[in-house]
Amino acid sequence: MADDIISLRVNADDNMQKAISHLEIELTKIRAGKANPQMLDGIVVDYYGSPTPIGQVGNISAMDARTLSIQPWEKNMLQPIERAIIAANIGINPQNDGNFIRLFLPPLTEERRKELVKKCQSEGEHSKVAIRNIRRDAIENIKKLQKNGLSEDAGKDAEADIQNLTDKFISLVDKHLASKEKEIMSV
Repeated sequence: MADDIISLRVNADDNMQKAISHLEIELTKIRAGKANPQMLDGIVVDYYGSPTPIGQVGNISAMDARTLSIQPWEKNMLQPIERAIIAANIGINPQNDGNFIRLFLPPLTEERRKELVKKCQSEGEHSKVAIRNIRRDAIENIKKLQKNGLSEDAGKDAEADIQNLTDKFISLVDKHLASKEKEIMSV
């Protein structure tokens, strides 16, 4: 029985860590004013009929704090990359000079900053829901173990342990959100 409780806790910890990792990835995609090649991670290009991540059809680099440059490995990919960026609706118009595609990031307005903060909070809420669902599943499994002979005290201790784990990860989500919000709102 003790091994079952330990494996439940380890499993819950791993899954909650995955929720945090997912949040970190999603927050890097949200633009905070400076050019970051990871902003384009979610964009796929039609590469000879198959959807391919933009990073696999060209070299993406930050030229300066407000400019991204994409140099495709094949010149005939300039148009598909440009169309994919426009279709992604990330608020940036690509500039094609025949060799490179440049993305000039306009300075964020106060209104746009507030929209980005709301988007961050939405992502944070998704992570919190995922963490709470993991907690719920773990507690249900503990209750099943209690029906199969686990003592009530051991069950209560395991539930308290899962709750403490949940609280730790929820506060971690809040820290990530606060740091991203500070980054977005700083001019």
